Amino acid sequence: MARPAFFPPLPAAHWLFAGIALVIAPHAMHLPTWLSALAFAMIAWRWAAASGRLPLPGKWILALLLAGSAAAILLQYRTLFGRDAGVAMLTLMLALKLLEMRSYRDAMLTVFLGYFLVITNFFYNQDIPFAAYLFAVVLVLTCALIALNHPASAAQWRRPLRLSAVLLAQAVPVMLLLFVLFPRVGGPLWGMPSDAFSARSGLSEDMSPGSISELVQSDAIAFRAQFDGAPPAPSKLYWRALVMENFDGRTWGRLRGGFVAEPAIEPSGTPVAYTLTIEPHDKPWVFALEVPDPQALPQGTRLTRNMQLLANKPMQRLTRMSLSSYLDHRIGSNLELGQLGRMLSLPDAGNPQARSLAQRIRDEAGSDAEAVARVLNLFREQGYVYTLTPPLLGKDGIDDFLFTTRSGFCEHYAGAFTFLMRAAGVPARIVAGYQGGEFNPAGNYFIVRQSDAHAWSEVWLQGRGWVRVDPTAVVSASRIERGIASALSAGEPLPFLVRTDLEWLKQVRQRWDAVSTYWDLWVLGFDQEQQIGLLARLGFGIVSWRELAWGLAIGLGLLLGIIAAFTLRPARRPAPDKVQALYLRFCRKLEKTGLARLPTEGPLDFAERVRTQRPELAAGTDAIVRLYIRLRYGARASNEVCGELAARVKKFKP
Repeated sequence: MARPAFFPPLPAAHWLFAGIALVIAPHAMHLPTWLSALAFAMIAWRWAAASGRLPLPGKWILALLLAGSAAAILLQYRTLFGRDAGVAMLTLMLALKLLEMRSYRDAMLTVFLGYFLVITNFFYNQDIPFAAYLFAVVLVLTCALIALNHPASAAQWRRPLRLSAVLLAQAVPVMLLLFVLFPRVGGPLWGMPSDAFSARSGLSEDMSPGSISELVQSDAIAFRAQFDGAPPAPSKLYWRALVMENFDGRTWGRLRGGFVAEPAIEPSGTPVAYTLTIEPHDKPWVFALEVPDPQALPQGTRLTRNMQLLANKPMQRLTRMSLSSYLDHRIGSNLELGQLGRMLSLPDAGNPQARSLAQRIRDEAGSDAEAVARVLNLFREQGYVYTLTPPLLGKDGIDDFLFTTRSGFCEHYAGAFTFLMRAAGVPARIVAGYQGGEFNPAGNYFIVRQSDAHAWSEVWLQGRGWVRVDPTAVVSASRIERGIASALSAGEPLPFLVRTDLEWLKQVRQRWDAVSTYWDLWVLGFDQEQQIGLLARLGFGIVSWRELAWGLAIGLGLLLGIIAAFTLRPARRPAPDKVQALYLRFCRKLEKTGLARLPTEGPLDFAERVRTQRPELAAGTDAIVRLYIRLRYGARASNEVCGELAARVKKFKP
């Protein structure tokens, strides 16, 4: 026979419905609005049904809800697989399961589906506060599990909460042992769905007016850098990501195919050693200072002919690598002008004014270096403005910027400068990456955010090779020396945390970032290399995966044995309360006369036996037993009644 609509009983149902609502709530930020609203409506419907206010839907209604919602998810995502579509389907199934829940088995399955949905939240966020929130959700779901199995305990909310906390506390040592000793492979334990990195922000493979200025409005962290010694000056911190050599009239992009001559690298001075902690960005480029030491490249990386440091595969998880770079260097001085024809190419038409200006500069300049200086003087002397919100440009964007708007961001200046150089016969290309960074004294490292994204130019000069030229530094030197916030006016759309001058807030943010960094490195980024290093520091040396497996098995056995010993140990008999103590005192008086109370004998049965065997004690015994039952099992008992029982027991003489 099916259970009534109000199953499970409300005290247990409160925990269950609250846990499901809490686990679905974070997904509302990335699920379609209609699906989030539908899921919470189903929870509310089931809550009302549990209290007897609404009937549960029939099978046909459930089938229509399932078919319609699944079809809507398919239309929304064009698939039922992958991260986003999979989470949407799981959320829908969990909400629908609530509406068909009519038995204990259904309720238990719903709780375990809730546990599984907790895990999917980590696809989107793995920060410390969010992890703490999900721990609280697991606590509530465990309370639901306890309340379903012990309905009487749900009457007082503290009892399931206390037991749930005890159970999770017992699981913590097991969790830590699994975390440290579980054998890890070279990569992540499971592959992320193909759409898991679709929302990652960062540098793209091409650049057009507005692309970097839009990225700069994000305060998301791109990477962190910690130097082994004293860090270089901020003006030296040019973090190279990718090189753009192809121009189609509006967009700069990477050069595809074609022969590129091998440049000679001539470093000078002492290399700078540092460690990068790169956030996942689903691209292969590594943000190295110019120029990486070719003899000390991190494992799994390669240096291209245009000095891009690339990983062998896209960075889809937190990556930590040690590098060494020469800040003083000469690159490509061995090349000949004939080998750099691709660095002079421009579209056949477009931007006639810029072409004419470049030709005039070429005619007046005595050398390529002088041509570079003349263009930089143009930016310095003609009233150009550095801004995140320049006017829109037309078809001939370079002409509009140089001769009409004269307002732009780093991509405008780098793009216009490189165009003029090529039109003047000087090989040139654009480099995109990051510049500067915020030093965090709490962790002794630099924080480089998306707001530090930057673009600059490189020109090839005879006898000197590739030379970095940053036209933005001419227009706004403070951008390079003190960061983006100091270079822009108050009305520019920078993130609040980037612009704020509140020292206390800055310190709080830096300390919190230091804590988050350790969390990222030692929890989220705890890989095979760190596991081996940790065990070596603990004195275990280099261990194999078989030794890890044996250590894990032995450790789990010991831990579970200790937990079982504490859990299953005989409980100490609680001390009797005052009423029980008086009754036991009365029983001991009768025991001395040969009338011992049997362990299975209740008060009334014991009084009946006393009445049969010792009729002269019946009146006193009945009075004492009645008072005891009243105090022991009655709703409330006054101190006067308790005092009367004490007096009668004291006077009782068998």
